[in-house]
Amino acid sequence: MVFEYAVALTGSIATGKSTVARMFEEDGFVIIDADSIAHEVLESQQEVIARMFGDEVVRHGTVDRKALGKVVFADPLKRKALEQLLHPLIYDVIEARAKEEDAKQKPYIVDIPLFFEGGRYPIKRTLVVYAAPKQQLERAMMRDGLDEEAVLERIASQIDIAEKRFLADYVIDNTKDEVHLRSEYEQAKDAILKEFS
Repeated sequence: MVFEYAVALTGSIATGKSTVARMFEEDGFVIIDADSIAHEVLESQQEVIARMFGDEVVRHGTVDRKALGKVVFADPLKRKALEQLLHPLIYDVIEARAKEEDAKQKPYIVDIPLFFEGGRYPIKRTLVVYAAPKQQLERAMMRDGLDEEAVLERIASQIDIAEKRFLADYVIDNTKDEVHLRSEYEQAKDAILKEFS
């Protein structure tokens, strides 16, 4: 069965998901990264994207993700159109990689930012990286150089982080310092390994 050994890693913008994914990778877990797969698929569809959203979102033979983000986050219908184009293609790549990992019969991580929103992946176990909304806002503005309105648009387009926390099988609390995050990570990792042993 596909995704049998998968744990979906999710959260929301600027909760620290990438940091946690790196920790798992350093500990030898295979990471299937939906974002990097999405970037590959996005580039493969640049002609279609230019037709759908205008030539200004493709520059120098590559998709300008910031320009595309401005267009789709400002218009829910355009965001839905982009998702309908990309998500089935992304799913096919992730599913193929998951089948390879399931054959090894060891837990692996599927890093999917919009796991709950999409409802597309039949992964039974979920791990949410949690940060308070105010922290998300501050971290995203600092990290991505976005203004407050742009960050709030992205946060509003996702299921509330408190609800994701409630839905998760495992939670890593990233509201404090790095020492606390490491401790939370170790507890979650141990629980995952115990479940699959």
